[in-house]
Amino acid sequence: MDLNKILEKLKIKELNEMQQASIAAVENSDNDIVILSATGSGKTLAYLLPLISLVDSDNSNVQAVVLVPGRELALQSDTVLKNAGSGLRSCCCYGGRAAMDEHRKIREQHPQIVFATPGRLNDHLKKGNISPYAIKYIVIDEFDKCLEMGFRDEMSDIISKLKGAQRHILLSATDADEIPDFVNMGKTTNLNFLDKDEQVPDRIKLYEVHSQEKDKIDTLQKLLRSFGEESSIVFLNYRDSVERAEELLHKRGFATSAFHGGLEQKLREDALYKFSNGSTNIFISTDLGSRGLDIPDIDNIVHYHLPLNEESYIHRVGRTARWKAHGESFFILGPDETMPEYINDDVEEFKIPTDLPDPALPKMVTIYIGKGKNDKISKGDIVGFLCKKGGLEKTQIGRIDVNDRYTYAAVSRPMLNQLLKLTRGEKIKGIKTVVEIVK
Repeated sequence: MDLNKILEKLKIKELNEMQQASIAAVENSDNDIVILSATGSGKTLAYLLPLISLVDSDNSNVQAVVLVPGRELALQSDTVLKNAGSGLRSCCCYGGRAAMDEHRKIREQHPQIVFATPGRLNDHLKKGNISPYAIKYIVIDEFDKCLEMGFRDEMSDIISKLKGAQRHILLSATDADEIPDFVNMGKTTNLNFLDKDEQVPDRIKLYEVHSQEKDKIDTLQKLLRSFGEESSIVFLNYRDSVERAEELLHKRGFATSAFHGGLEQKLREDALYKFSNGSTNIFISTDLGSRGLDIPDIDNIVHYHLPLNEESYIHRVGRTARWKAHGESFFILGPDETMPEYINDDVEEFKIPTDLPDPALPKMVTIYIGKGKNDKISKGDIVGFLCKKGGLEKTQIGRIDVNDRYTYAAVSRPMLNQLLKLTRGEKIKGIKTVVEIVK
């Protein structure tokens, strides 16, 4: 593994202390590993980088499984591995879509690493879609969350089937009371980077914002207008509240994405995708979005509803100031609300300016292109198509994701109308395609 090349591809200048210690512990011993580190500290790379060096690229069998509590973390972890350019093949398995489609992908792609939710991986193992015999490494990311979400029985079942596993790597943002016996840990190295005296990193500033009305939506929109183009996550405690806030903000001209557990899978993935590629700058979510989202450069966390407990607060705020960045967290307090007692950090009052600009639209917008991997389309083909047929410069093209049957691409918002006009009815690699905005 050429670590420097991988870090260059991931646009990472240097690894932090936790990541360096984790890589050394995995690569320089045969012990099982437990890594405890705060949300946003980069735990995905802490296990992925050494895993890349352990997995045999010449062996086409599944050699490592990474259990995660939700599909979003599975997808994002898989994306990190692909962006690393290690040459290893991987796939995601999770509920909410046909297991038959995943089985077909597994047969076609021969993944060496599988990112999966416990229930879906258990299903594939039971059906023989994934062979257990070559699997040497079991990673459980957000182990505490997996237990909290009730995956104990599924995880126990999985580990009992993977009798040839040689190493276990567990990662968590909280210090678990104990590791259940079913994990079957051997000699263990514990890496604890949690600071018991620090709720959130000191690079995050906390503010309280007072709303004169019990319905805080007007205060919210004024606060968001004061942020300009900055990216923000707004947390609410209920699904219907998320939908109401998103609808009202959208009508007022904000570029928003709504995210909660009641949405269909594709709507959740579209919302997350548009926020992560900069096509929307306001992400409105329940606490589902406080865990498992690895999106850098989030400027602001807004608590429209107060966190239900300290753990919720810590995970919400952990979405900003990831790695070494800085961020701000705002608590909107109604007439009868006060700051929760469990918050022991300094909180300043934030006064919203009276002279506010209109909602700022992000610089990018997401388009759908109706061709993908099954049509032998690559990222290079998409760039060529957008430049030659759509009249774009390379600097006006952002993130591109080529899926099996379609492609998503982020393009410069001011160029959208020109692009749609010029590409109407045009061909990519000799095949007519559809190009439209993802709403």
